[in-house]
Amino acid sequence: MRLLFLLLAGVAGAFCQPFSFGVKAGVPLTDFLSAAESQNVSYFTTTNRYIAGVTAELRLPFGLGVEVDALYRHLNYQESSGTVPIAASTTASDFEFPLLAKYRFPMIKKVHPFVDAGVAFDSLAGVKQEIATVVNGIASASSTSNPSQLQNSSTRGFVIGGGIDIHFLVIHLQPEIRYTRWGAQHFFDVNGLLHSNVNQGEFLLGITF
Repeated sequence: MRLLFLLLAGVAGAFCQPFSFGVKAGVPLTDFLSAAESQNVSYFTTTNRYIAGVTAELRLPFGLGVEVDALYRHLNYQESSGTVPIAASTTASDFEFPLLAKYRFPMIKKVHPFVDAGVAFDSLAGVKQEIATVVNGIASASSTSNPSQLQNSSTRGFVIGGGIDIHFLVIHLQPEIRYTRWGAQHFFDVNGLLHSNVNQGEFLLGITF
C-alpha cells in the first residue's frame, strides 16, 4: 500500500513540474516564396500547407514562461526559360527555431489566454536544384546545392504571437497565431521574379504534457 502511494505521488509530482514538452503543428498563413512570370523567364511555387515540430516550455511563477520550438516545413520552386531552353526544379527543407518569453493571463482555472515574443532562427538544409537544358538539340541534366537564387542559407528575426492555453486533465492544448519578421531573405532572383517573404504568419496548435 505504501509503495502504491509513493508511486502515485511520484506520477502526480511529475505532471506538476514546471517543465513541459510536446508537439506543435499548423499551417502557414502566408506564402514562403513569391513567384512571378516575365516574357522570357517564369517561376512557379507551391506553398506546402503544413508546419510540424516539437516544443518545450519552462513555466515560471506569476504566469511567465520560456518556450523553445523546433519547426519543419518543405519548400519548392520551379524555373523555366524560353530564351535558352532550360527547366530547373529546386527543393529544400526549412528549420525554424523560435525562442520565446511567454505570459499567461490569470483567467479561469483551465483556460488562460497568453502572449509571447522573442527571437527566431531559420536555417535551410538539403537544398537541391535539378537543371535540364537543351543546347543544339542535345539535352543534358545537372544538379547543384547552391542555386543562383540562394542568398542566405540562414537568417534570424523577431516573433510575436498570442493564443489560448486550455488545460484538460494532463494535456495542454494551445492554439496560437504568430507573426515573424525575418531580417534577410533566403532566396532572391536578380530579375525580381522570385523572393522569399520576410513577413511570415502561422497558425499553430501545441499539445504539451
